[in-house]
Amino acid sequence: MKIVAQMDDIFSINIKTDTTFLMLQEAQNRGCEIFYYTPQSMFFDVKKQNIFAQISKIKLNNSSNFCEILEKKYQNLTDFDVILVRQDPPFDMNYLTTTYFLEKIKDLVLIVNDPSNIRNCPEKLFVTNFPDLTPPTVISSNLEIIKEFHKEHKKIILKPLYSFGADGVILVDETAQNLTSNFEMMQKLYKTPLIAQKFLEEITNGDKRIFLLDGEPIGAVARVAQKGEIRSNLHIGGSAQKAQLTNRDLEICREISPHLKKLNLLLVGIDVIGDYLTEINVTSPTCIPEINELNNQKLQTKILEVIEKKLIEFKGRTKL
Repeated sequence: MKIVAQMDDIFSINIKTDTTFLMLQEAQNRGCEIFYYTPQSMFFDVKKQNIFAQISKIKLNNSSNFCEILEKKYQNLTDFDVILVRQDPPFDMNYLTTTYFLEKIKDLVLIVNDPSNIRNCPEKLFVTNFPDLTPPTVISSNLEIIKEFHKEHKKIILKPLYSFGADGVILVDETAQNLTSNFEMMQKLYKTPLIAQKFLEEITNGDKRIFLLDGEPIGAVARVAQKGEIRSNLHIGGSAQKAQLTNRDLEICREISPHLKKLNLLLVGIDVIGDYLTEINVTSPTCIPEINELNNQKLQTKILEVIEKKLIEFKGRTKL
């Protein structure tokens, strides 16, 4: 199997916390040839109807010099068996353009996750398909709508619609002292509608990231915020703690699983606070290293086993 990752510059990652690194290393251990390219190097040859990128063939290890470039050249992306879409958001027009490119070849190469449905299921909007699982929420560019929502719920979270990694998340307390100024600032900065969501007190116990593989939960971690902070993301100082799946967690997974399978969203990370689903991450879900460390697991092995199985099924379909 020849597997290539579409990702940010590999030399910028932290191999101790990077899920893509673990996946590529597992593929290498299984005898696969592994490669990567950055989204900026992609181009579309309209006459040939082919998508190309500057591809680096790589060898990985766990040392400080963790990546060796064996070869670097422009290649047709259909030369590969599997493309892993793993670059970080922001989910902007550049990100969308890569999905349009990959959509043109998705019947020729197995792409994880399906590029059409990455585009159609942005994390903070996809979750709105399941209103019975989510906390009270409105999405609006109208300050008066946000004010009315705050009046009803007293304490709310404001966040931009297409950001990631807790960027721009603001708590508006009962006084609403800075609601108008925060709203105006965020509108100018992000130029998109804002999400207003009822504040969930259960966040003090952590934001649970649950990793689903082909619709099935395979592991979870609780991300607990530092004292005095509402954002629990690990890269801004949240701590990773062991988490068990509750009956409610499993109920949430069962409800969304058929939709993930139908949309070919193989690798998904969902966020749960208390009894509520708050996000469905389909772009480049993370936290596999933390789940592995806390539970003495190797989830990357399960992931590669499923990808190999999907590749066999994919090749069977394309021969028909």
